[in-house]
Amino acid sequence: MTGPYVDGLERELLCDLLEGLGPEAATVLEPWTTRDLAAHLFLREHDSLAGPGLVIPGAWARFAERKRKEVMSRDFAELVATISSGPPGVFRLGWMRRVPNLNEFFVHHEDVRRANGGTRRALDPIMNDALWANARGWAWYLARRLNGPGLDIRNSVTGQTARARRGAPAVWIVGEPGELLLYLFGRQNVAEVDFAGPVDAIEAVTRAKFGL
Repeated sequence: MTGPYVDGLERELLCDLLEGLGPEAATVLEPWTTRDLAAHLFLREHDSLAGPGLVIPGAWARFAERKRKEVMSRDFAELVATISSGPPGVFRLGWMRRVPNLNEFFVHHEDVRRANGGTRRALDPIMNDALWANARGWAWYLARRLNGPGLDIRNSVTGQTARARRGAPAVWIVGEPGELLLYLFGRQNVAEVDFAGPVDAIEAVTRAKFGL
């Protein structure tokens, strides 16, 4: 891993995993298979009209889903090779690589890994720092649907903390940066985190919907 950006490592690892598992392997995003996920990743970077519909709800999202299903008919190996070739156009910009690209490829890498027997990885300090920056910076948005208690996150590697939501009583989610990011992106069923706070408040947090 070299240079200021670590998204490329996650892209490479994910594409290697997709290639090895093939198009019909499971993902955390049931009922999606690895073919569904590859089509999603391809559309995000290579269809400027449909791509925004992957995160914008309503008619645009329905249009994007129709386009994604069309992309699924393409050769799986070619889709993966295109994704592996690197970020095109605007996706090469520094902020895009540090934030959306890293989030996208780290989370989806884990979507595939953990549906196929993978567990928490031992990440190096550069990756942990990059993931913590994103978890800290976007916790408020990813936790926006939480009602009731406040929420703070704590990096178990460094002890650093960040506030996701004001409120009382407050709940702490504690974990390594990647696990916190997975939780905030709605992967509560696979993220390896701990909680601290009143039982009722923790239950409210575990019932809440997180993510984009």
